[in-house]
Amino acid sequence: MKSLKTLYVGTGLLATLAIVAIFAPLISHYDPIEQDLTNILLSPSRQHWLGTDSLGRDVFTRLIYGARVDLAIGLSAVILPYIIGVILGLLSAWKGGKTDSFIMRVVDTVLAFPFYVLAIALVFIFGPGIKSIIVAITLVGWVAYCRIVRANVLVAKEQDYIHAARLTGLPARRILWRHMLPNVISQSIVFAMSDIVLSILAIVSLGYLGLGVPVPTAEWGSMIQEGQPYITQQWWLATIPGLFVVYVGFSLSLIGDGLVSRLER
Repeated sequence: MKSLKTLYVGTGLLATLAIVAIFAPLISHYDPIEQDLTNILLSPSRQHWLGTDSLGRDVFTRLIYGARVDLAIGLSAVILPYIIGVILGLLSAWKGGKTDSFIMRVVDTVLAFPFYVLAIALVFIFGPGIKSIIVAITLVGWVAYCRIVRANVLVAKEQDYIHAARLTGLPARRILWRHMLPNVISQSIVFAMSDIVLSILAIVSLGYLGLGVPVPTAEWGSMIQEGQPYITQQWWLATIPGLFVVYVGFSLSLIGDGLVSRLER
């Protein structure tokens, strides 16, 4: 019961932000990139709920439009490495031998570099932009799923139901996709929740460093960077976008905890 509450609360919190982001044009009538230099650095008011930034843009509007960008990229940047990692993890453990050795050497090579350092280096090579971010995170992020699935397959392939499937003459493809995969994928799904948080943190970090989504697109990392010089007077310019990142991380953590409890039953 507690696991269901945790799962529902986390899903509700994340869904609320997603709905706000989707219906951003209906919630705010301001343009997230339109400048108004006659109304710069205004304090929160009825007209501007979170004030305006150094270019006169409505901060609340940029926050909810930024949620569109960061959530969309964060989700997209997990789907591709998830698929690649699961497939390679299955093949590595199932085939064994040289196939397993080669894939694990590639995994070890990628893991030899810190995640953020490698991601920043790749984005620097490919150039700023959404495609570069997704490609960089994909090239780095698949290894975790590969290791998780491989470890589970190594255990599952020695179970009686897999031996029975082999004895009946079922082809390897059917054993892998119909019998093996459903029983080894749960841990990777749970890990994906925390991985989305890691991806969003990477996106925000890249935006802060000027390597993320090109300006003037509303994005939380660039908003934090733009608000930093005014932290002592207009503290909300940099703080509120950071709190939104914490909000997403908290929501996904609750979802992950709920899934762990449910899948362990």
